[in-house]
Amino acid sequence: MQVNSRAALGQLSDMDIRLLRVFKSVVECGGMAATELELNIGISTVSRHMKDLETRLGLTLCRRGRAGFALTSEGEQVYIETLRLLAGADAFRSSVDEIHRRMGGQLNIAVFDKTASNPAAHIGAAIALFTDLAPEVSLHLHVAPINAIERGVIDGQFQVGVIPGHRSSDTLAYEELFQETMLLYCGAQHALFKADSAKMNWDDLRAHHFAGLGYHSPNMEISQQVRLPRKATGYDQESIATLILSGKYLGFLPDHYAEGFVRKGQMCAVKPELFRYACSFFSIVRRSPQPSRVTRAFQACLLKGHESAAVHAK
Repeated sequence: MQVNSRAALGQLSDMDIRLLRVFKSVVECGGMAATELELNIGISTVSRHMKDLETRLGLTLCRRGRAGFALTSEGEQVYIETLRLLAGADAFRSSVDEIHRRMGGQLNIAVFDKTASNPAAHIGAAIALFTDLAPEVSLHLHVAPINAIERGVIDGQFQVGVIPGHRSSDTLAYEELFQETMLLYCGAQHALFKADSAKMNWDDLRAHHFAGLGYHSPNMEISQQVRLPRKATGYDQESIATLILSGKYLGFLPDHYAEGFVRKGQMCAVKPELFRYACSFFSIVRRSPQPSRVTRAFQACLLKGHESAAVHAK
C-alpha cells in the first residue's frame, strides 16, 4: 500500500495545492457545508475536490455521515503536513514579493483571546496603520491559546503572534506592547459573592474550587506559585468565565473582560487589592529565517500603534 501511495502521488502540482487548500478549509470549517460558504463554491464541488485529493494521495482523509464530519488518523497527519506545506508556499511567495520590493500576499496574525476589550490594547489601530501601508496584503486574523500561537509562529503557520509573556524561546523575537490586569472572580451563587473578604489571604483560597487554564501561561504560573489546586480546567477565557458563572469555582479573568458580568451582578472580584496579577503582552515573530518585509512592516505598525497610544495617555 505504501508503494502505491507514493506512486499515486508523484510530484505536487498546482492542482494538488488547490485541493490541499480546500481540504484545509474543510477541516477548519468542520465540514463541507460550512466550507461551501467559506470558499463560495458548491458543496458538490467541495465533495468532488475531497474525493480527488483522497484518490491522489491514496488515503481516506475523513468520514462523512450521520455522526458528522471527522478526520481519520491519516487525515489528521495529512492536515498537519498541509499546514506546513502551505506555510512554506506562503513564505516563498513573501520572498518573491521581497525581491520585487512590494508588499502583497497573505499575512496570518494570531492573538490571545479577549484582547479586543482591553483599553490598553491597540491591535485595531495597528491593523489600520498596516492596511494603509500595504493595501494589497490579505490579512487573516486568528484567536488561539498561547501554546498554539507560539507553535504556529515557529512552524510558519502564523507570521505574527500577540501573547501574554510567560516564558522565552530562543527561536522567537519579542516586543512588549501593553499590559493587562487579572483579578480573581466568583459567581453570584458562590459563598464569597459580596462576602467580607478583608481578612482573607492566599491560603484561605484553597478551601474553594479553582478553575484555571490548562496550558503553560501566567494563569498557570500564579496558581502554582500560590499552590491553588486546579479543580476545573478551561482552555480560553470564555471557558473560565463560564466555570465562574456556575457559582462553583473561583477563577482569574482580565478585569476589562469581566466588567460586563460584574455590571450585570453575575460575578464580582474577590479582594482585588490582593488577589490579582499583571500580564505583559508581547508580539512574537520567528527569528529565523528572517521575517518577510510584510511581517516586519506589521510588527512596526504594532509598535507604532501602541507607542502612539502611550503618548496620548500621558
